[in-house]
Amino acid sequence: MPDQSNSTAGAIPRRLRFLNGGFLNPDLRRILAAAGHELRAGLPRPGEGVVVWGQSPTAWRGERAASRHGAPLIRVEDAFLRSLRPGRQRGRGNGPLGLLIDPVGLHYDGSAPSLIEEILRQNELNDSNLLLRAKDGIGRIQAGHLSKYNIHDPGMAAPPPGYVLLVDQTRGDASIRYSGASEATFQTMLATAREEHPTARIVIKTHPETRAGLRPGHFDAAHLPPGVTLCDDPISPWALLEGAIAVYTVSSQMGFEAILAGHRPRVFGQPFYAGWGLTVDEQPLPRRRRSLTRAQLFAAAMILAPTWVDPCRNRLCSFEEALDQLEADVFAWRADRYGHVALKMRLWKRAPLQQVFGREKPVVFADSPEKAARIAAKSGRRLIGWGDRAPDLPGLIRVEDGFLRSRGLGADLIPPLSLVMDDLGLYFDPTRESRLERLILAPPPPGGVGRAERLIARLIALQVSKYNLTCAPLPDLPQGHRILVPGQVEDDASIRLGAGEVKTNLALLEAARAANPDAVILYKPHPDVEAGLRPGSINPAALAGLADAVLTQADPIALIAACDEVWTITSTLGFEALLRGKPVTTLGVPFYAGWGLTRDLGPVPSRRSRRADGSLQPRPTLAALAHAALIAYPRYFDPVTRRPCPPEVALDRLAHGPIPHPGRANRLLAKLQGAFAGHAHLWRR
Repeated sequence: MPDQSNSTAGAIPRRLRFLNGGFLNPDLRRILAAAGHELRAGLPRPGEGVVVWGQSPTAWRGERAASRHGAPLIRVEDAFLRSLRPGRQRGRGNGPLGLLIDPVGLHYDGSAPSLIEEILRQNELNDSNLLLRAKDGIGRIQAGHLSKYNIHDPGMAAPPPGYVLLVDQTRGDASIRYSGASEATFQTMLATAREEHPTARIVIKTHPETRAGLRPGHFDAAHLPPGVTLCDDPISPWALLEGAIAVYTVSSQMGFEAILAGHRPRVFGQPFYAGWGLTVDEQPLPRRRRSLTRAQLFAAAMILAPTWVDPCRNRLCSFEEALDQLEADVFAWRADRYGHVALKMRLWKRAPLQQVFGREKPVVFADSPEKAARIAAKSGRRLIGWGDRAPDLPGLIRVEDGFLRSRGLGADLIPPLSLVMDDLGLYFDPTRESRLERLILAPPPPGGVGRAERLIARLIALQVSKYNLTCAPLPDLPQGHRILVPGQVEDDASIRLGAGEVKTNLALLEAARAANPDAVILYKPHPDVEAGLRPGSINPAALAGLADAVLTQADPIALIAACDEVWTITSTLGFEALLRGKPVTTLGVPFYAGWGLTRDLGPVPSRRSRRADGSLQPRPTLAALAHAALIAYPRYFDPVTRRPCPPEVALDRLAHGPIPHPGRANRLLAKLQGAFAGHAHLWRR
């Protein structure tokens, strides 16, 4: 839920007048509308306010109108986690995720109080839940290498540690002048740093807009003194802060991040984060007398003061939900920034893959490995292929459906809402390590366990599964200890690569019955098999004595709830049963086996239990497994806004949201595919 501690909607008039064209921007209007405000051009009437953008060159018009008409003046600025790119770089999905809607002042204007300053001065900031959220937020932003703008590479190495870090800003920016500084202040800052650290290397970090060629900074690499270098590479600010022995800034947000990283930066202006005992201030502010912790500063600036909006669901949201969205945007950009060459992709997959992976550069499709490798080498694009059927080529990344896939079958050519990209192997192939295995073994990021637990609870409440088919109500089931045995597609890659001695649905039923002679065994055929699209059917005569009931077209989630345990080879229904607290026995090696959460009768590889040196691997909790499988491993695509989204949005879409239908051509192709189900080699690759 959104945090309304600043009472923005109540303290500010509902109708706001504007006198510059910037407020015609649809992203601004969307956020202000979600916050309960109606924007109108022109002069204010009684009961209305005037809105201006920060201290922009046209803000004086609104200031004068507000003064003359006795109307409240509201200043608006971007929140401190803005977007993927700077606002001056236009692009899809590059609107701000949040705003500071300030009826008090402006956070970078040190001459007068602002909303953030009032919260820092007056709010006790001692609520334990708020401070825990702040600590998790700090850790999560650092772990994800996130900042206000996010076109940087967390894998790019920073300079060797031991340097003094100076933070440049764009020339003429209002945050410099209104924080009591000037262009000359930057030269003073450099001179002070050299004087105080005469033997240290000095690294000057350029602003992202300077690196993009949008606005000049204050330093020129050609005119720097010895021992001073300009860093305009897209290095993560958190990597730069980690290697610094001291940080100097005028009023940059990176000074705030330096505090979060454990520094006590030297500050030459009067930004919102100065004066609270966390900085060394060249221009102290007498009205700021309180000493705060990093968590308290973060809570005010990131949780309480901003108005955050979920761009996919178009509603107010909490700081954490805005962070969820930013993570999704950044995850997609980092994977797609170089572009992709897709090898041997079936025709119906190409449009969905272009939507998901082609936002930065169009996906290029190639039908031969030689051509794909040639295009990738020439263009710098990464090579991707579908599942285990793509050939082993150097650098190839394998793509597959995620675990919250769609409302309909993949065999019916329904596009997925989630996909995984694996540079090591694939989650259903236990013969080699996968990226998912590494994520399962790694501890979740700060706040990750709680997020996974909330996602599991909502998934259960909404009764969402992988395919979310329309199913008939369950019939009356036999009484007794019920075991659900989900059927699988017998030529599926998870069976070919992950099965042990039991490789067929019939053999699975025989094993379950032999081990549980008195149990009630309920067999649910796989939907693709029921639809006649894939092999795996069992002769009804062979089911006698093995299954007490065969449940076609049955709701898998209702079946899990009605059963006491699940037996499977590698079905993802076993994972869904684990999430719902049911015991699961595996006869193959699905991704969720071998971690101490299931009873495993299949050939689980030893690497899931022991490291290479023979020591025991850590045992993940169910929440940690869910975080890896549902949050960290897949990427999600919102079919409504056509942008990356977090799993929580995909879950809502699958439960009850609008999902565009794939169209008549896909339905006809699916029927044709079904007619050739026994000749899969003719239509599958």
